[in-house]
Amino acid sequence: MRKFLLMALLAAATYICAAAHARADQTLDLEVKRLVDLYHLIESRYASPVDPEQAFYQGAIPGMLRTLDPHSAFLDREQFESLKQMQRSTEKGFGSVVSLVPGRVIVLQTLPESPSARAGLSPGDEIVAINGYQLARFGIDQLVALLGEARQDKAELMVVRPGQTRLLPMTLVPAEMADPSVQRSFLLAPKLAYIKVVNFEMKTANDLRRILDRMGGDELKGLVLDFRGNPGGLVDASVQMAALFLKADQGILWVRGKEGPQEQVKVPDGLKAYSMPIAVLIDGKTASAAEIVAGALQDHDRATIIGEPSFGKGIVQSVFNLSEGTAVALTTAHYLTPSGRSIQRPLGACDEFQLMPCSKSANPKTSFTSDAGRPLESRGGIVPDEIVPPRAYTRFEAAMEASTSFLEYAQQYLQWHSGITEDFEVTPEMLNEYQLFLSKRYIRPDLAEWSSTLSYIRSRLKQEIINLALGVAKGDEVEAQRDPQIQAAMRALNVSN
Repeated sequence: MRKFLLMALLAAATYICAAAHARADQTLDLEVKRLVDLYHLIESRYASPVDPEQAFYQGAIPGMLRTLDPHSAFLDREQFESLKQMQRSTEKGFGSVVSLVPGRVIVLQTLPESPSARAGLSPGDEIVAINGYQLARFGIDQLVALLGEARQDKAELMVVRPGQTRLLPMTLVPAEMADPSVQRSFLLAPKLAYIKVVNFEMKTANDLRRILDRMGGDELKGLVLDFRGNPGGLVDASVQMAALFLKADQGILWVRGKEGPQEQVKVPDGLKAYSMPIAVLIDGKTASAAEIVAGALQDHDRATIIGEPSFGKGIVQSVFNLSEGTAVALTTAHYLTPSGRSIQRPLGACDEFQLMPCSKSANPKTSFTSDAGRPLESRGGIVPDEIVPPRAYTRFEAAMEASTSFLEYAQQYLQWHSGITEDFEVTPEMLNEYQLFLSKRYIRPDLAEWSSTLSYIRSRLKQEIINLALGVAKGDEVEAQRDPQIQAAMRALNVSN
């Protein structure tokens, strides 16, 4: 078995070396012989026993790939299986949406028929212990890790319910939960649709078309596509989505490898495209497939791009199966927008994409324009047409958020009030109650701070009360009304609230 593993690993190393460096056979044979000789020397002379799996899986093969670029990687059995699990669009979970602050996990929503709902968790409940761990001692990162670990097996919870003093024990058994890539959709104003896309999967374009048709299709006055925080996903899905909004035969992207000719992907004939005006929201976490769609719509003057420059991950990664259930994710080409801009941000000592030799430019063209002649920036990633940063917090606002006072007040309010509807509004009496609520927690703003923040306070109180009473999706609609990037998109589409 040991000999078989060694031979399999050497075959894998040979394959990767050939794919990455494309060396002549004679040189390659020499390098592989050196690797084998070195391993035999280590195995025979090293002071302790040598594990060949560790030597190659964690040493030689990852080390070889690190010389290429930051994205090529060796996947051991567990990592490869995890990748395949991610591609299935489902994951184990409890079906609840929670608010996390240091030491506290508060339930905002439980999905129907989910493990959380069946166990009896309700909006407003606070989880104070998981599998014997007291959450009050955990920071945010520790809470995220603990919740992720708990989703893998049965979890024993201790829960505090608003208005009750005794702890409620609950047992949750995780189940496979659907993970939709089109996560939010609602109307920002009459006939103005907002759709949040969190990643790109095989069903993403079809789901988007179905939701758009349900919301009015070409009767819509505009569409705000939110790609903020979208890490990308399947490139085929991004091509399908871009084709929903572009004309037949328009380019969607270019694919260019180290030596091969460029290949252009175009919109196929026979597709009916939507014609409503579009604004696309991006930020520094928008990457890969999301950048392909944003870049194509920008190059063809089909959408206004708003927000912050995107991440800049425009590489073609192919996953090759190796022996022993392992694989390698290898960079084989990179993506350009229809105008020829490289999506990949600069990498390496040569200040360019490392797939290209240092003596060549990865992006020789220096100036780019859209179909209408607008100048387009090319520095890696997608640069918005309108730079709009997210909303910054004042010191008073940050103190309220850190104290979870909005959520705690909402919990208290709902103990005595029911029948909350979508047209709920915060009253002056509620603002006075909340000010007293803050004072008891030693948060005492001066008059100027309080007065200048009233609009924000009204919105946050309304959002948290609706989160708990009607669900997080409805609370998101409240948040959208104070989001500066969404508001900029509405202005760009000439639609107001």
